[in-house]
Amino acid sequence: MIWMLLGIMFLLLFLGYPIMVPLFVAPLAVALTFFPELNPMVLVQQFSIGIQTFVLLAVPMFIFAADIMSSGKTSTRLLDLVGSFIGHIRGGYAITTAAACAMFGSISGSTQATVVAVGKPTRQRLKDIGYSDKQAIPLIINASDLALMIPPSIAMIVYGVVTGTSVGELFIAGILPGIIIFFFFALYSYFLASFKKLGNDNKASWKQRGRALKRAILPLGFPIVIIGGIYLGIFSPTEAAAISVLYAFMLEVVIYRDVKIKDLPKIAESTAIVTAAVFILVAAGTALSWVLAYAKLPQEITEAVLGNDPSATYVLFIVAIFFFVGCMFVDPLVVILILTPIFYPVAIDAGVDPIALGVIVTLQAAIGSATPPFGVDIFTAIAVFQQPYKEIIKGIWPYILILMAASALFILFPEIITSYQIFYSE
Repeated sequence: MIWMLLGIMFLLLFLGYPIMVPLFVAPLAVALTFFPELNPMVLVQQFSIGIQTFVLLAVPMFIFAADIMSSGKTSTRLLDLVGSFIGHIRGGYAITTAAACAMFGSISGSTQATVVAVGKPTRQRLKDIGYSDKQAIPLIINASDLALMIPPSIAMIVYGVVTGTSVGELFIAGILPGIIIFFFFALYSYFLASFKKLGNDNKASWKQRGRALKRAILPLGFPIVIIGGIYLGIFSPTEAAAISVLYAFMLEVVIYRDVKIKDLPKIAESTAIVTAAVFILVAAGTALSWVLAYAKLPQEITEAVLGNDPSATYVLFIVAIFFFVGCMFVDPLVVILILTPIFYPVAIDAGVDPIALGVIVTLQAAIGSATPPFGVDIFTAIAVFQQPYKEIIKGIWPYILILMAASALFILFPEIITSYQIFYSE
C-alpha cells in the first residue's frame, strides 16, 4: 500500500505535475484500490475540513503584511540600524545580515521572502567590504532559516493545524532556539572574518546611529506588538495576523509612503496566489493524513523504523532525519503535511512534548529548505542573485553543520525549547 502511494506520487512529480496533484491523486487511488467500501465523498469532506480551521486565517494576513513590508524599505532600515552599531567590528556586517534576517523573519514568517527582501541589499554591501559571493550568498540563504524559527512562522501554523497544537505556544517556544542559532551564526561570522581577514564597515557616529534608530524604530515595533500581544494574552495568533496587516499598512502606506495605494491590488494578488497554494496543500495534506490513519500506515511505518518502545530522544533524532531529508527534495510545508501525521502519534506516546516536536520539525524544515539538491531557498537565491546553481551552493556546508549541531543540542536538551513554559501559558 505504501509503495503504491509513494509510487504514484513520484511518478506524477516526475511527469511534471505540481505537488498538489500527487497529494490529491495518490490517497484517492489508494482508498479506491484497497478500501472499495469507502465512499469517495469522505475524502472530499476531508479536503474541506482541512481548511476550515480558524487559525488558518492567520496565513493570508501574515503573508499580506509581509508582502507590504517587502515592497517598502523595511529590510533596508533594519540593516542600517544593526549595521550602525556593529558593522565596524570584525565580521560585523555578516552578523548584521543574520540579525536583519531574524528581524525580517519576525515580520514575514517565510524563508523565501527573507532571501528576497534582505538578500538584495545585503549581498552588495558584503561584496563592497571584501566578501565574495561564495561567502555572502550562503550566509544570506541560511540566516533566512531564522524566519521559520522566529514568529510568525507559516510552518508552525501548518504544524499546529495538522496536530491541534497551540500556535501561540509554538510561536513563543521558537524564540529562544532562534536566538541561539543567531549567536552560532554570529560566532562563525566573527571567526571567518578574522581568519580570512575580511573587511568591515566604517564605524558610525552616534549621530548616525540615532538617525538609523529613528528610521527603524517603527519596524522594530512590529515584532514587539505581535509577540508581546500573544505572550500577554491580549490577542490570539489569528488576531495578531489581522493587527500585523494594519500595522504594515500604516507603516508603509501612511507614514513612510514607500508603498502607494495603487500598489496594494498587485501586492494583494501576489498574496492571494501564495495563499491559494498553501490552502490547496493543506487541504490535500489533510486528506492524505486521513487515508494514512485509516489504513493504519503510521503504526506500520513507525514500528518498522522506531521499534516497539523507542525513547523520546531516539524518536526526535529519527524525526529530524526524516524531515531534514524530505525538505531537501520537497517544499517544507508538503513534508510537514505528509510526515507529521506519521510521526506525531508515536512521538507523543514516547513522551515527547508536542511543542518541542513542533520546533524540531520547523527547524528541520528550515535546514532542508536551504540544503542541496532541491532546497527551495537555493532556487529562490538563483532567481534573486542571477547566479548558477553550483555557485549558489558553494560555502553552504558550514552553515548546514551549524544548524545540524543546533538541532542535536535541542534534541538532547528539549528543555531549551520548553523553558518558555516557566513564564507563559495560554
